[in-house]
Amino acid sequence: GISIFMKTSAICHAASLRSVFLTSVAAASLALPGVAFAQTADEAQPAADAPAEEVADDGNEIVVTATKREQTLQEVPVAVSVTTAQTLERAQIRDIKDLATVVPSLRVGERQNSANTSFFIRGFGNGANNAGIEPSVGVFVDGVYRSRSAASISDLPDVQRVEVLRGPQSTLFGKNASAGVISIVTMLPKFDFGGNVEASYGNYNALVLKGLVTGPLTETVAVSLAAGYNKRDGYNTNLTTGSKLNNRDRWFLRGQLYYKGDNGLKIRLIGDYSKIDELCCGVFSVQAGQATGVLTSPLIGGRVNAPADLYKNELYFNYDPTNKISNSGFSGQIDYEVGPMTITSITAYRRSKTATDFDTDFTSGDLLRGANIGRTDLKTFTQELRLQANFVDRVNVLLGGFYFNEKVAQSTRLEWGANARTFADTLVRGLSNNTQNIPALEGLFGTLTGNPARYTNQFFARGQFLTEDDTLQDKNFSIFGQVDFSITDRLTLTGGVNYTNDKKRFSVNLQSNDVYAGLDIPALRNAATNAGIAQTIGGILQVPGGFANAAQIGAFAGAQPAAFAQIQAGAANATAPLLGLRGLQFLKPILNIPNSLENGRTADDKFTYTARLAFDATDNINAYVSYSTGYKASSINLSRDSRPPASLASAITAAGIGVVNQDYGTRSASPENSSVIEAGIKGSWRNAAFNLAVFHQAIKGFQSNIFTGTGFFLGNAGKQSVRGFELDGMFKPVPGLTLTGALTYLSPKYDDFKQSAFGDATGIRPSDIPGTSFTIGAEYEHVMANESKVIARASFHSESEVQVVEGLPAFIVTNPTTGVRNFQPGLDAAKLYKRKEEQLDASLTYAMNNGLELTVWGRNMTNNRTINTIFDSPAQQGSVSAYTNQPRTWGGTVRFRF
Repeated sequence: GISIFMKTSAICHAASLRSVFLTSVAAASLALPGVAFAQTADEAQPAADAPAEEVADDGNEIVVTATKREQTLQEVPVAVSVTTAQTLERAQIRDIKDLATVVPSLRVGERQNSANTSFFIRGFGNGANNAGIEPSVGVFVDGVYRSRSAASISDLPDVQRVEVLRGPQSTLFGKNASAGVISIVTMLPKFDFGGNVEASYGNYNALVLKGLVTGPLTETVAVSLAAGYNKRDGYNTNLTTGSKLNNRDRWFLRGQLYYKGDNGLKIRLIGDYSKIDELCCGVFSVQAGQATGVLTSPLIGGRVNAPADLYKNELYFNYDPTNKISNSGFSGQIDYEVGPMTITSITAYRRSKTATDFDTDFTSGDLLRGANIGRTDLKTFTQELRLQANFVDRVNVLLGGFYFNEKVAQSTRLEWGANARTFADTLVRGLSNNTQNIPALEGLFGTLTGNPARYTNQFFARGQFLTEDDTLQDKNFSIFGQVDFSITDRLTLTGGVNYTNDKKRFSVNLQSNDVYAGLDIPALRNAATNAGIAQTIGGILQVPGGFANAAQIGAFAGAQPAAFAQIQAGAANATAPLLGLRGLQFLKPILNIPNSLENGRTADDKFTYTARLAFDATDNINAYVSYSTGYKASSINLSRDSRPPASLASAITAAGIGVVNQDYGTRSASPENSSVIEAGIKGSWRNAAFNLAVFHQAIKGFQSNIFTGTGFFLGNAGKQSVRGFELDGMFKPVPGLTLTGALTYLSPKYDDFKQSAFGDATGIRPSDIPGTSFTIGAEYEHVMANESKVIARASFHSESEVQVVEGLPAFIVTNPTTGVRNFQPGLDAAKLYKRKEEQLDASLTYAMNNGLELTVWGRNMTNNRTINTIFDSPAQQGSVSAYTNQPRTWGGTVRFRF
């Protein structure tokens, strides 16, 4: 029905459709606010009025703008992978997460919800789950920086290509990216009327609808409108509610207006809006400890999947996790050519809003829950200004400035559920060898504070909560430039520099009314010890009332020091188990910031640079060697684990501003400083091409973000490095057949990480970085007598086995008396969990010469199931939870181009 409709509307009645559509698009586009303007219009497409399929799109002849000017992949002397629109379509790549299957140096992981997607290049990356951390991998869409992963994960719209730049980028991208860049380039509106529409249907009732229409308004103005809808049932089932989790329910709308005058002026306006409203994400038990056994006991009746049933896609939450994200923005772009110079301006405003709620204990027991557990609102304004000039055919100069202003507001809430008190009571009985329970503790602690009824029915009461409200304002500017000097016709020397200045102001306001978490248990233990001493000595002295007073105790100690020491030790041993109960203080208060000792501000600046020598050995072989540095400013720990540094302990005590159970950790992580030395060689012939890069990349002060079960440990590694190589190529042995392959080898290590979440991690191999990753593919295109085509495509992506996390913080053993920590159990617990990725994708397309295409496709066709990551189950000591990958998906697509 769709193909017939499009044939009738677009072919038989093309003139009327064009008139109606272009009128509506013009109205929508001209209604956009008068935002300022942006990056080179032709960067999105080499010829604005040429169809995309006429652009070089084969092997190393693909046109890229990785160096902010148009060059073929063969010519550009940097490590960059390019995924074309054709590959995106035939591989059924819907969003950035799917890119990892065709770019081995890129890893993409989805965690707690869709907003917490992490990007890693050459093993470096971070930023998910903690709104105070900018990612080390920068994402740009048509030159506009997307500062957080939540703002980057919408379904890919009218994309022409995706460029993945490996290594630090500073002298060409104003927003310094210390690990790499993902640059998405979309199609310009065209001056010929046309477009496409597609519909896909697959398993899990997956329905995807996408369309693009473009054409001229006048001889100098063209417009386009793209829209998409993506809906699918979830592949995980919540057996408590019957709902399907990890579903898809998202849509986007994107309009563009493009002006191209005869006087060298080009203007591009873009407005977009996208929305996600999904039930995400499924969490499974991979290890059930004693605490989880309590939740699933008949006393509480909770349920959790058996670890052996991990890949049955069945789980138990007492309510469904909600995940709502909206992304919107406007950008403007202006180019003006004056003689040998081109002036470019990019201005953009974006807003990203997320609202998530999930069952925090990840079981059907009502232990921990949220009430609109997380809300984040990001407002981002960026401005880039560049001047590019060519002089005497030997010198190319780029000068630029970049300004970034972002405001982040975040709120979260956790509260105890209906089963919390029973759960805690059972744990207390176990920890005290059945000598204590919650009512007894309430009476004991009340008595020790002078009122036996003070805490009656107050411990772990339903509805007691912890709320957190955070803010962050980041103002950043940079000045950058690069010069390419052609020493000879075949030898080019490049030098570039970037100066970045970054200032952040932040606040963390956490409030907890959890009575138990607010107890000073060490002080209460001391009071209990003293009471035991008084009672024992009172009995010996036969004091009326049974308790000796201070004077009597002092006299007894002076007269019988040996007996007193024995009584004192006995009382201390009797009350020592009380210290073990501190492990149940989950929702503890913190010292909020700003305070009298911490102003909640950071200020950083840094010069970074690039030096490169490129040599065209022949017309077919190019080589280069380069050294580059990169930088990322301080990141902020916007989480429940935001704690003042231990260096302030004495000052906090002296100022009297500490909270009950005052402890220490991190507020922020210092800047990252990255560097890479790299050598590469590229070759391109009529039927073959290859690219090889050998590198040693390091980041000093790498910002490590570890989930602790309740919040995040954010700290700096002294140095993390990786050495390796990347090789990719294309070969056409016979007409119509194209073979492709890509291989990445990485050897990472922590060169220096003395203050990790697991003690001294120096020399340890970082987790979740495969030693080898490769993708091989084949595509055969057969042209039939009627000029229709049959296109068969298959690819296989594989990653060597990795340990998914370095350690599990909840398994660290702390001596309750001395506070000395044994980190080894936390490291050992994580060694059990590894992942090996293998994914086979394939598609078969019949493309008719009238523009109609029929495709059948499959992703992860062997249904290879793996663990994405693991973490300590919240409030369940000894239990481990995991996220799993997506199972096999398949379907069919109908596409019509006109």
